[in-house]
Amino acid sequence: MDKLTLLIGGVAIAGAAAIVYNLDQQPTGHSMTPPDTSVLEPGDPIQNVNLPEQLSESAAVGKVAFDAKCAACHGANATGLEGLAPPLVHKIYEPSHHSDESFYVAVQKGVRAHHWKFGNMPPVDGLTRADVKGIVAYIRELQQENGIF
Repeated sequence: MDKLTLLIGGVAIAGAAAIVYNLDQQPTGHSMTPPDTSVLEPGDPIQNVNLPEQLSESAAVGKVAFDAKCAACHGANATGLEGLAPPLVHKIYEPSHHSDESFYVAVQKGVRAHHWKFGNMPPVDGLTRADVKGIVAYIRELQQENGIF
């Protein structure tokens, strides 16, 4: 075998091993498929969310902003509300799929519906970039407590 063939084979094996490792690291109970909401009534929470024992200072400030500007649609503690908006404590919103910057853009410009059937999200007035930074910290800490990295 020549060196190039060995190199390509080694890279392919390492890539396959990385994929298998990452699949084993996925949290249980969370899939990219939205939860079955057929048994929920409009306004019911969509996800069960475990709360951290303590939030960081940034996340605690973000919770105040989230409660004021986001909870009416996304539910208390980002559980989502049937018929209104999706849960943000869901694998779809993990950092590797929706970066922190995607939250800034969503607040500033709104979001066209693409994962859920709730319709488009309008822009959110009255939030600064610093406010959104705290909201993202809050959501990320909720996600981490619920096995979403």
